[in-house]
Amino acid sequence: MRYKLLVINPGSTTTKIAIYDDATQVHIRNIDHSKNSLEKYDDVLNQQAFRAEMISEALRDWDIVPATLSAIVGRGNLLPGMKGGGYLVEENMVTALREGKASPHASNLGALLAYSIARPLGIPAYIYDSVTADEYDEIAKITGIPGVERESMCHVLNVKAVSREFAMRMGKQYEDLNLIVVHMGGGITVSIHHKGRIIDSIRDDSGPFSPERAGSIPLLYVIDMCYSGQYTKKEMIRFIRGGGGLKSYLGTSDCREIEKMIEGGNEQAKKLYVAQAYQIAKGIGEMAPVLNGDIDYIVLTGGIAYSDMMTGMVEDRVKFIAPVERMPGENEMEALAFGAIRLLNGEKYHIYGKEDS
Repeated sequence: MRYKLLVINPGSTTTKIAIYDDATQVHIRNIDHSKNSLEKYDDVLNQQAFRAEMISEALRDWDIVPATLSAIVGRGNLLPGMKGGGYLVEENMVTALREGKASPHASNLGALLAYSIARPLGIPAYIYDSVTADEYDEIAKITGIPGVERESMCHVLNVKAVSREFAMRMGKQYEDLNLIVVHMGGGITVSIHHKGRIIDSIRDDSGPFSPERAGSIPLLYVIDMCYSGQYTKKEMIRFIRGGGGLKSYLGTSDCREIEKMIEGGNEQAKKLYVAQAYQIAKGIGEMAPVLNGDIDYIVLTGGIAYSDMMTGMVEDRVKFIAPVERMPGENEMEALAFGAIRLLNGEKYHIYGKEDS
């Protein structure tokens, strides 16, 4: 049976949508939202109707009749207690999102938009591999402060999709492999995959610094900054995400520009770029003992994985652990579409707050 799917991937200032005819992408559009159009909304969830109209307009442009769709799949949200894999979006999830139980993020609109369009059509709305999907072993959740647990938060959608594709290329099943996967983009996360589960990971705020993230910083320094009276909470968050890392030193987060600086003899840029590779390698090394060194492959993905310079520096430091493979870029739209197809073909899905179906 063939399926026609609408895929919705909301970002902070964009809504990316696509139509898939089974595994084939037939339309795609990246809808940009101006600052002026968004600033009127005091909460990102209140943008739902505005973004839904933009999606409807695109469907009309493409001559897509909504009634011909088989399902709609949105980007996963940041609700707590999520599992890996697919969720059927229904009232429990919508209510939890509306009540603010998820950390504020544009991805929370994925489920709301999918549900609002799918429900009148009588077709399923799904999300797949949420950012907060938690497959951790219990030991990985323990911290040094009672009542505070480590939470899973990494580029789940892309790293799982990449892992499945990599396993297929190797003639194996994802569920048969032990992998360390590094997503290298504006933020960098490192995850360890044991037989199809992400059992531990390093978040983008607790590991390597990246083009736009400060990464792990000694906590006493951060506490001093927070109580210095010089910075607001918003400014501190900006240091950690968006304005830190290479951007804070060099004024750019574009690694292509930074590599041009290095080629032009900029020693500061070179030192920082080497330091980033060094920290990525340290993150990989931190994950290896989780499985007692039983790692089949190390996979580098994300936009920076296109860089021969960066991946070469990382590989030189970690190839003693396991073979290093590159799968550059990311394809979240395809990952969402393929996830929905698996669900429509019978893969079990979760229902938020209830037993699986």
